[in-house]
Amino acid sequence: MPLTMNRDVFITCAVTGSGGTQDRSPHVPRSPKEIADSAIAAARAGAAIVHCHVRDPETGAPSRDRAMFREVTDRIRDADIDVVLNLTAGMGGDMVFGDVEQPLPTTKGTDMAGATERVAHVAECRPEICTLDCGTMNFAEADYVMTNTPGMLRAMGAMMTEMGVKPEIEAFDTGHLWFAKELVKEGVLDAPALVQLCMGVPWGAPDDLNTFMAMVNNVPDDWTFSAFSLGRNQMAYVAAAVLAGGNVRVGLEDNLWLGKGQLATNEQLVARARTIIEAMGARVIGPAEVRETLGLVKRPPVS
Repeated sequence: MPLTMNRDVFITCAVTGSGGTQDRSPHVPRSPKEIADSAIAAARAGAAIVHCHVRDPETGAPSRDRAMFREVTDRIRDADIDVVLNLTAGMGGDMVFGDVEQPLPTTKGTDMAGATERVAHVAECRPEICTLDCGTMNFAEADYVMTNTPGMLRAMGAMMTEMGVKPEIEAFDTGHLWFAKELVKEGVLDAPALVQLCMGVPWGAPDDLNTFMAMVNNVPDDWTFSAFSLGRNQMAYVAAAVLAGGNVRVGLEDNLWLGKGQLATNEQLVARARTIIEAMGARVIGPAEVRETLGLVKRPPVS
């Protein structure tokens, strides 16, 4: 398949994530204020979309606290710069099994919630986008499984569509794209869809270029896609995604480093991505053009 480079590119900044990165860099934001401030700085550097999780301000542990999501989104909305809000809906599907000879009951770290609870913060905060992890997958950490059953995904996807919030399909492997296309075929999700190709996340799709192009070639022509990889390959995937016709994601959720021995901020990662994109002859677009392209509706939160 011949490559068609994307000439009008949006940057998503994944601000903090839910992994154990908070103890490896002082720049990973924890409190709602820190997360919002980092998102605002990323927007000033050129991010059109900010993808936000929340954390316990004291421990840095991942959280589903609606009050913290509301504080983050209110602070970003009150800033003097516009940006598209993208909230995670991936929390609440975490299962950590016990010993290999006695896997049940599940152990510390398990956080399983129903569909309505998993999108409660989305219903209240009304971001333009929220994520939908389109499959179940083994993760690198011990016996942790990211759990998203077909029934759960159909329920959550229908709720997102009903809310008028655009799901960003998170595809960690080709089967996740297969199921995402089924959700669109069934009318659970609207077409054209938005998809994030998540490369190099153990144990999903490896971030070699053959696998990446297999993922790209499984995205329907009328869908919009973005892509990222982890760690040292984050910036290489900025170029790869643009060359393959997509958009880019960077941020401290996926990579802590600007260079060897140099810990990054979200603002610096976005600025570096912007430099790469523009050096390739493409244009970085802002939130207004993203909303027009993706058919997003900017609405106030529920009071």
